[in-house]
Amino acid sequence: MKRIVELTINGEARDMAVETCCSLLDALRDDVGLTGTKKGCDVGDCGACTVLVDGEPVNACLMLAVEAQGRSIETVEGLQPSVDTLHPLQDAFMRHGASQCGFCTPGILMMAKKLLADNPRPTDEDIRFGLSGNICRCTGYTKIFDAIKSAAREMEAARS
Repeated sequence: MKRIVELTINGEARDMAVETCCSLLDALRDDVGLTGTKKGCDVGDCGACTVLVDGEPVNACLMLAVEAQGRSIETVEGLQPSVDTLHPLQDAFMRHGASQCGFCTPGILMMAKKLLADNPRPTDEDIRFGLSGNICRCTGYTKIFDAIKSAAREMEAARS
């Protein structure tokens, strides 16, 4: 059975007809075509599917699309402020080589965005805790931490 869900995705108001049993992850990928959000474990353990719902990180594989009614969803595709400009986190991840296969990167970027919104000067411990729900099987996390700290400095300088 399908239901119409009214929501905002990356700043754009949308109406979607979704099956009541469809996860937000599947709706974003299959119905909207936003494939940046990855399906990893599909049980909420890996964090690859992390999106921001009303500014809070959510494992999109664990949220039904119908639960997004009236909510604002931000995916990794919405992170980039314009076609020609990367978000400071995206830029820092590229400069620091913070992704290898890239599968975990969208979820980590969304968690890092929330982390920096709450804590503009995170320590390594803050980053470790902030990313604790995101698994990267390729890196040792050092470059990810370096990229997040670099982006934090750049974002703070831009605010000054």
